Amino acid sequence: MKKSLIAFGAALACMGAAQAQSNVQLTGLVDMYVGLMKTAGKERTSEVGSGGMTTSWWGMNGTEDLGNGLKVGFALGAFFRADTGTPGRFNGDTFFARDANVSLSGGFGTLKLGRSMAPNFLPTILFNPYGDSFTISPLVLHSVGNNAADTGWSNQITYSTPTFAGLRANLQYQFGEQAGKSGTNNVGANVFYNQGPLALTAVYEQADIGNPGLANYNALGYSKDKWMVGAAYDFSVVKLYATYGQATQDFSTGADDIKKKTYSLGLDVPVTKAGTVKVAIAQTKTDSVSGKWTTATVGYDHFLSKRTDAYAAAMYDKNSALIDNKSGTSLAVGIRHRF
Repeated sequence: MKKSLIAFGAALACMGAAQAQSNVQLTGLVDMYVGLMKTAGKERTSEVGSGGMTTSWWGMNGTEDLGNGLKVGFALGAFFRADTGTPGRFNGDTFFARDANVSLSGGFGTLKLGRSMAPNFLPTILFNPYGDSFTISPLVLHSVGNNAADTGWSNQITYSTPTFAGLRANLQYQFGEQAGKSGTNNVGANVFYNQGPLALTAVYEQADIGNPGLANYNALGYSKDKWMVGAAYDFSVVKLYATYGQATQDFSTGADDIKKKTYSLGLDVPVTKAGTVKVAIAQTKTDSVSGKWTTATVGYDHFLSKRTDAYAAAMYDKNSALIDNKSGTSLAVGIRHRF
């Protein structure tokens, strides 16, 4: 009897150790809003939409402790449109468009294989007060058209350095996987510095390959590159953001290059223990095009709990280069829940 109890105790101890070494989590986010939306060049629509502040998604991730300071991890993440229950960000989007990768990490940093964030994504969402909103963030809306490719890259190798004195970097390479075209690929890098209230970033990327869910995946038909620098400073009573970047589209047909310059400013003001007022503006000027594209948003975000927040925002969008519908105003009220 005593031996049986000892054996049973040992088995429980082994199970506990195994659980400590390996774990898998189901995570995600649902974001829904009601809005009257009108952006430059489009007609007004009234809608119940998905992804007002963050694109709705769900996924699984996990890690296993291999010992000697090494860990293996995986991440699978899929976007969805909660207003219709439709998978993906758009029709034809790949299923695990957010994440589909495996990684090995240790004192050397992290090496990741598979689909994950493009170099442009983190610098863009961390250096504006509206984060990763593809609906009301001025910087994100302007960056979408200026990115070298998608906000996520497939067939990618990513190396992330350890953090040293507040400095870290990611080096990224996406294989084009086209026979006889070894030079057709995407390459990029971003750098971050965080020390106290100050944060800095810089990013560069060059792309020949688009998103696998789109018709231009095999080749964009042009080479596109982008760089951006950004800064943020938290004064406690207000957090300030600023970015500046340029994007160039180089056509293989010999047509003139398209060059765009974008700047953004933003601030985040805590007005209660749970709520902040957010103000942001972005402006893009395209060379050889008369007129500018300007977007500004004022909003309020209030956390009801650690996982749930409600928000309201008004956005003004104007493109003076357009002939008709040069401007529009949007209003959105929504709720976001993390699980």
